[in-house]
Amino acid sequence: MNKYDFITCADVTAARDRIAPYINRTPLVRAESFTPEIYLKLETLQRTGAFKIRGAMNRILQLDESEKKRGVVTVSTGNHGRAVAYAARMTGTKATICMSDMVPQNKRDAIGALGADIVIEGHSQDEAAIAADRMVKSGNMVMVPPFDDPDILAGQATIGLEIHDDVPQAQTILVPLSGGGLMGGIAFAMKSLNPAVRVIGVSTIQCPAMARSIEAGKPVDVVENDSLADSLGGGIGQDNRYSFPLIRDLVDDIILVSEDEIAAAMRYLFLREGLVTEGGAAVCVAAILADKIDLQEPVVCVLSGRNVDMRHFLDIVRSS
Repeated sequence: MNKYDFITCADVTAARDRIAPYINRTPLVRAESFTPEIYLKLETLQRTGAFKIRGAMNRILQLDESEKKRGVVTVSTGNHGRAVAYAARMTGTKATICMSDMVPQNKRDAIGALGADIVIEGHSQDEAAIAADRMVKSGNMVMVPPFDDPDILAGQATIGLEIHDDVPQAQTILVPLSGGGLMGGIAFAMKSLNPAVRVIGVSTIQCPAMARSIEAGKPVDVVENDSLADSLGGGIGQDNRYSFPLIRDLVDDIILVSEDEIAAAMRYLFLREGLVTEGGAAVCVAAILADKIDLQEPVVCVLSGRNVDMRHFLDIVRSS
């Protein structure tokens, strides 16, 4: 029985139907370069280049006309901002995206190209969030949170429905973990369909906000350091109400990977599987290559996005 009052299986199926015209139902393919039975869920082929469009679209499609006129604002490490900008453009809504100066220029440029206003403030996502909160209070704009929101969670959970449809026999699901919108949504969907499935989150050592919060039993702040997995940066919010309890209750383990391990996974996925992935998307494969997970097959790795500066990516691929 579902013990959560903020998300239900009906919410997830409704989100799937609502966002279907606006997203790609992404492929789930066998990773032929691995001997173990490992599948890759290619959110790298999603519109806007990352999974975030699912949650953003689900949230913004439910705004009423007065809310659309007021406009939306969000805080982002890049991919969520791009998704909100895209969803806003598709629905005729004005969007403002607040980011820290740690967000790569390629992600800022992609957001600007979609017509959203950009505000750069601070050196962390938490500092950028202050600017977004200020705009909500002073400008009466509508916040579209990056992860801690029932509609966002339901949108990301649609990935779990697709995984179950394509590989119902999956025993282990590996998901990049930051604020918990992706991990929480997928964990809810997968555990609802198959309580025995293992769901494991993978984070960067450079900013393990959710991992440290789970250890502490409550949301805690961590120092946000530069990382190849820039999309996994930021805290989970001291007032986190939704993603934290889902991760706490439903995720079987959290693995942390290093910068060298992330770079090795990015190289591996490109050279062995022909896939371009940003650092945050490669963390699950990084954990496998570093032998940090006891694999119970079949395994599904969610590759969450491809929005990486290609010059930097090629430098990583060429290095050893």
